[in-house]
Amino acid sequence: MISLSRLLPWVLLGFVLGAARVEAAWEVDPSRLQLASVQAAVADLTSGELLYAKHADRVVPIASVTKLMTALVVLESGVPLDEWLEIVPRARPAPVNAYSRIRIGSALRRTDLLRITLMASENQAAYVLARHHPGGYAAFIAAMNDRAASLGMTRTRFVDSTGLSADNRSTAADLLKLLSATLEQPLIREYTGTPGFTAQFRQPRYTLQYGNTNVLVHRDRWDVAVSKTGYLRVAGRCLAMVANVDGRPVAMVFLDALGTRTPIGDAGRVARWLRTGDGGSVAAAARDYERQRQADYAREARLAEASAVCEPGASGGELSSC
Repeated sequence: MISLSRLLPWVLLGFVLGAARVEAAWEVDPSRLQLASVQAAVADLTSGELLYAKHADRVVPIASVTKLMTALVVLESGVPLDEWLEIVPRARPAPVNAYSRIRIGSALRRTDLLRITLMASENQAAYVLARHHPGGYAAFIAAMNDRAASLGMTRTRFVDSTGLSADNRSTAADLLKLLSATLEQPLIREYTGTPGFTAQFRQPRYTLQYGNTNVLVHRDRWDVAVSKTGYLRVAGRCLAMVANVDGRPVAMVFLDALGTRTPIGDAGRVARWLRTGDGGSVAAAARDYERQRQADYAREARLAEASAVCEPGASGGELSSC
C-alpha cells in the first residue's frame, strides 16, 4: 500500500466518526484496482492510510467539487444560517453556462441556499452565498484560498465560489484533505446526503424542487457521508466523497472521467476492491478517453515548460529560438 506521512493527521477522523482506536489497515494491492478516472486518490480515514493514487498530484480543474470549500467557508464564518438572502445577479457573466431556475430579486434562507449548493450543485446559490459574505465576494474567495492553505492544500487555487471557472484548480491528493475537513461539519454531511428538497422562496413566494446529483445517495446499499459531483468540459466528470465501506470511512476522489456514470463506476470498483481484492475492469471507451486525456496533459505540460523557458529574462535575456 502507498503511505504518505502528510496524511497521518487523518487518524483523528476515526474519533470524529466514533472510532475508539485506529484499526489495522486494509490489505489491498493497488496494482489490481482499475479506475476510469484520469486522476484519482483513495484513503482510509480511520488508519490515515493512502490506499491508492493515480496522478494524484496533477493540478487540474475541479469544477463543482469547489462547492465543498464554499460550504466550509460559509459554516466556519459564523454567519447566521437562518438569515434570508436576496438573490442578486452576477457582477459579471459566468465563464460558461450558468443557467438557474432561481428568480433574481427573490430571497431564500442561507441554510437552504447552502443545501441546494451542495446536494443539487446550484450555481446561483453558491454565488449568492459568496456575495453575502462579510466583506463581500472578494473576501469570500480570499477566505477559500486561506482555508485551503491552512489545510495544507498547497497545490489548490480558487477564483470563484461555484466551480464554473476552469481556474479553480486542485489535485486529487489535496481534495482528500478537503474531504477530511468537511466530514467534521454535520451540516455538510446532512446536506450532501439529502436525496431531495423543496426550496421555499419569498418575495415573491414560489417553490423549486431539487434532487441530489450523486445517484449513490439514492441507493440503500451505499452509506455516503459526504459527497460532491462536478462537471466542466475541461474538467470531465468529477466526484469527491466519503463513504462507509464495511463500517469504515473511505475518502475517494475521481477527477476527469468520460461520462456521468464513470465516477460512480469507479466508486463501485473501489468498494469491491476493498472488500474482495478484485479491482474490476474499465470499458474500452473510458480507456480510450483516458489515453487521449493523458496525451492532452502531456502536451499542456510541454507547452507550459516551453513557455517558462521562453519568457524574457529566463536565461538572462530574450531567446531568439522562441
